[in-house]
Amino acid sequence: MPVQEHQHETVLLNEAIEALKIKPEGVYVDGTYGRGGHSQMILDQLSDSGHLLVMDKDPAAIAVAQQRFADDPRTYIYSGSFTEIADALAETNWGQAANGVLLDLGVSSPQLDDAERGFSFRRDGPLDMRMDPEQGMSAAEWLAQVKEDELVKVLFEYGEERYARRIARAILRERENLAITRTQQLASIVAQAVPTREKSKDPATRTFQAIRIQINHELDDLKACLAASVDALEKGGRLVVISFHSLEDRIVKRFMREQSKGEQFPHDLPIRHVEMNAPLKLVGKAIKASKEEVAVNPRARSAIMRVAEKSL
Repeated sequence: MPVQEHQHETVLLNEAIEALKIKPEGVYVDGTYGRGGHSQMILDQLSDSGHLLVMDKDPAAIAVAQQRFADDPRTYIYSGSFTEIADALAETNWGQAANGVLLDLGVSSPQLDDAERGFSFRRDGPLDMRMDPEQGMSAAEWLAQVKEDELVKVLFEYGEERYARRIARAILRERENLAITRTQQLASIVAQAVPTREKSKDPATRTFQAIRIQINHELDDLKACLAASVDALEKGGRLVVISFHSLEDRIVKRFMREQSKGEQFPHDLPIRHVEMNAPLKLVGKAIKASKEEVAVNPRARSAIMRVAEKSL
C-alpha cells in the first residue's frame, strides 16, 4: 500500500550536493532523510559501485525511504537516530569510511503539515511532538509533570523566550484544571500569557520550538552526531550541516571552528596548520538560501549551511 506523502521542498538542495563533492564510487550518509530530496540527488550522482546510507528516527520518513529506495542495491535504510551513525555504517558491511555526511536539521514540512504529529500550533492535533512517536515521552506527558523552574529553563534556553516565567506559570495554572493535550490548547495559553507580539511571528512559536527540542533531545543529539560524523569520515570527506535556528547553528559553528583549530601551541612557535592535528578544516563561508529560493519556499529563510572537510 503506498505511503501517504506530504509535500516537502528540500532546502539548499543544489548547494548541499555541491558541497559534498560527490565521488561516483563513494559512500555517503544522509543522516536526516526527511522526504529524500537530498538522497535522490546524491543517488543520481553515484555509479553502480557507490553507496548511500539513509537514516531517520521518524518511522514515517523511513516508510517513504523504503518505498522509494528499498530496491536500489546502492542504498541501506537505517531506522534510528543520526547519533548511531557508527552502528549504521557497521551494519551496511560496506567496509569503508564515508566520503560525506549530510545533516538537514530540525522539523520537516511533512511533520509540521500532519496535525496528528502535534508539531504545529497552526493545526489542532494531539500534543505529541516526538520525532519517533514510539519512543520517549510526548509533549503532553512532559507538560503534565514538569516543575515550574525546569519549564522556565527550557522555554528560556531552547526557545529564547523572554516571557518564559509568565508562560510557565500560565501552563501550570491551566493544568490544575484541565490536562493540556492539544496543540491549539497550548497555543491559546501561550497567546494569553504573552503581553506583546513579534512582527510576523505567532506568540506560540518559541514555546513550541523549546518543548520540541526538549522532548527530542535535539541539541544533545546534534552534539553527539557531529562528533560521530567526524569519526565516520575518511580523510578528505565532507561534513555538510543545514540548520534552521540560532541554537543549532551556534553548536555547528562552534564545533567546526574548534575541530579546525587542533592542538593549541604558543603563538610564537613556527607551527604549520598540518602539524596542529586539526581533525577538520573549514570550507568556505556559511551559505544562506537565495532570494529566489526563499520566494518559492519561505521555510528556507532561516536556513544556514556550514561545510567542513576532514583533514586527518
